[in-house]
Amino acid sequence: MRRTSTASAGGRRHSGTVVNAAADDALAKMGYKSELPRSLSMLSVLGLSFAIMAVPYGLSTTFYLSLPNGESVTVLWGWVLLSLLSMAIAASLAEICSVYPTAGGVYYWAALLSTPRWAPIASWITGWLTLVGNWTVTLSINFGGAQLILSAITLWDEDFVPNAWQTILMFWAVMLLCYLVNVFGSKYLDFINTLCIYWTGASVIILLITLLAMAPSRRSGEFVFAHYDASTSGWPSGWSFFVGLLQPAYVLTGYGMVAAMCEEVQSPEREVPKAIVLSVAAAAVTGLLYIIPILFVLPDVQTILGVANGQPIGLIFKIVTGSASGGFGLLFLILGIWLFAGIGALTASSRCTYAFARDGAIPGSGLWKKIHPTLDIPFWGLTLSFIVDCLLALIYFGSSAAFNSFTGVATICLSTSYGLPILVSVLRGRKQLQYAYFSLGKFGFVINITTIVWIAFAIVLFCFPSTIGTLNASTMNYASVVFSGFAAISMLWYFVWGRKHFKGPAVLQTPLSERGVGVVRGQDLETASHEQDVKVKEETDISKAEA
Repeated sequence: MRRTSTASAGGRRHSGTVVNAAADDALAKMGYKSELPRSLSMLSVLGLSFAIMAVPYGLSTTFYLSLPNGESVTVLWGWVLLSLLSMAIAASLAEICSVYPTAGGVYYWAALLSTPRWAPIASWITGWLTLVGNWTVTLSINFGGAQLILSAITLWDEDFVPNAWQTILMFWAVMLLCYLVNVFGSKYLDFINTLCIYWTGASVIILLITLLAMAPSRRSGEFVFAHYDASTSGWPSGWSFFVGLLQPAYVLTGYGMVAAMCEEVQSPEREVPKAIVLSVAAAAVTGLLYIIPILFVLPDVQTILGVANGQPIGLIFKIVTGSASGGFGLLFLILGIWLFAGIGALTASSRCTYAFARDGAIPGSGLWKKIHPTLDIPFWGLTLSFIVDCLLALIYFGSSAAFNSFTGVATICLSTSYGLPILVSVLRGRKQLQYAYFSLGKFGFVINITTIVWIAFAIVLFCFPSTIGTLNASTMNYASVVFSGFAAISMLWYFVWGRKHFKGPAVLQTPLSERGVGVVRGQDLETASHEQDVKVKEETDISKAEA
């Protein structure tokens, strides 16, 4: 049986029921039956988005991308630049989400914003991009977590370098942990997501104070804010800065994934857009509070980049605190942030899988779209996401370089999936967004076009290797190859099955699509459009009467 949002007082329960009913009715007008409990608050969704971005953890595991490509300037000012661009992307997505608040997210938006002729292929391409992006970002987050856990051993044994089997087994263990939390702790996700905000905030404050107070020596302000050295990257000095932007771009990608939670939130057309934008703003500030003290206490850069296990953050903490135990204490805070990210990313991936399967776009959709009758979660969609990630990890045995490219693949896939519905909206004059609850107003075109230009540039940029000074098969960036492989699978399935059977979101095959699909301030577009027409007519009549 579906659960409704709990409240302490009878009035609040009644209010929650009314809000749920309105949201469920709006969802029905978008072509779907409500099957998931609306038990998540705006703060919870914000926490989920914040958890997936996992700023201190994400930055800690990707310094190898930015430090060779400009050191402090790239790390700090690259973060500021990407924060601004991510705010533009988040605002663009939030505006669309406020009109089409469904678990389908960007793939549903691309279809409804397109013309009927192009809707199926637009939703197919966007859907597969966001699905692969969800799977690979979950894979990257949890694989990095596994490597970070193993790196803790090097705090006491600096010669320890985990082999492939040890790394894979640890990855499978952390994936299983995140899977079990999602299965048996689903009713606590609201609490877990909210707790993430407090854990991350407290961790950043503790790290800031501890690092600055205990560091045996500190860098100058000039080094932190103005030092630029890209000599070790092999790239031309100016271009190297852009190559290093993969670090902040990768960290700041998860915000769009939480659109998949729309069907578990009351008043999603209002709450989810706010959560998307606020989470990016919070992530931007959190990143600055973490990056600046790290740069002030940064040891020799070449020493950091030469760490055998590829995860130097533990060594930085050890050097600053002067002991392995102190280093592990700080590393534990980062591992806590990782755990929230791993759980949250798998949650979002499962909802994305469920939503895409609901419209028949994945082989075996009949199974993956089912909601478990007692757990109230898309159990099989969750299980598929778990299995796919566990199997993809096997690539690490064949080529660690190819596997490491999943960081770039996740960024490219998610960024492109965000950009496509925005592009379609711009090409059609943003007409479908004129009644958006979260409206960008007269700045909409400028913000949208800025995001499209950046995403187009980023697709090419993040296929470049981070360094070329010692470029070989083991240091090559295989993101373009891995991305092409997923694209080939998607297109093959389209020509084998999708071309004849996939028609896009089910609502496109109903009379609902002809009357306008979407919500605005709690109303469907048809009602909003009618009210606007009435208002215009009244204003016209008044003008004529006055004349």
